[in-house]
Amino acid sequence: TIVSNESSEIIQMLNSEFNEFAKHPELDLNPSHLHEQMADVDFLIYNNLNNGVYRCGFAQTQSAYDTAITDLTRAFDRVEAILSQQRYIAGDIFTLSDIRLFVTLIRFDEVYMVYFKTNTRCVANSPVLLNYVREIYQMPGVADTIHMEQIKLHYYASHPKLNQWSIMPRGPDFEAKLQRPHNRDQTLSGTAEMDDKASKTLEGWSQMLVG
Repeated sequence: TIVSNESSEIIQMLNSEFNEFAKHPELDLNPSHLHEQMADVDFLIYNNLNNGVYRCGFAQTQSAYDTAITDLTRAFDRVEAILSQQRYIAGDIFTLSDIRLFVTLIRFDEVYMVYFKTNTRCVANSPVLLNYVREIYQMPGVADTIHMEQIKLHYYASHPKLNQWSIMPRGPDFEAKLQRPHNRDQTLSGTAEMDDKASKTLEGWSQMLVG
């Protein structure tokens, strides 16, 4: 039984607490040797991206918005710089920290740029981040958990004060861009690829995180 509504705790539980039921219990997306690096990037991701988009979208003063969008823009540029130098956000293997970042980036262009006014940056305009999101999206099973129309409908129809008539923008069809090949093997040669067997295990629990 999961007794928590905090996503950062839930993904850790899903990583290890149900191994007796898992198809690949050997998979560990929270490796102990990367805990320090993961903690550093998780702090950046949560405060300025995961929560940062909401700080922008629900700001009630110009000053609060200006502070939030500045923090978000700096964090966007920071993760872009990190991922220009290494395969994944905490190093050269895929971890829970990548899931935390992916679920915000997958929504960024279609929802947050418009709805939450985070339009200082755009994933589609960042070759580094677009390639990164493409790679994760193309891992076996992940694309099946992305329901962009449902994601958009949830946001645009949930807050009458932000969108009184629940009008859903058509958007740039960001998901179509993710179906094109990525070239991270060439741009980041020598880094580790995620094992195909391991990547398939994402299918079982990423529905809750991404859908």
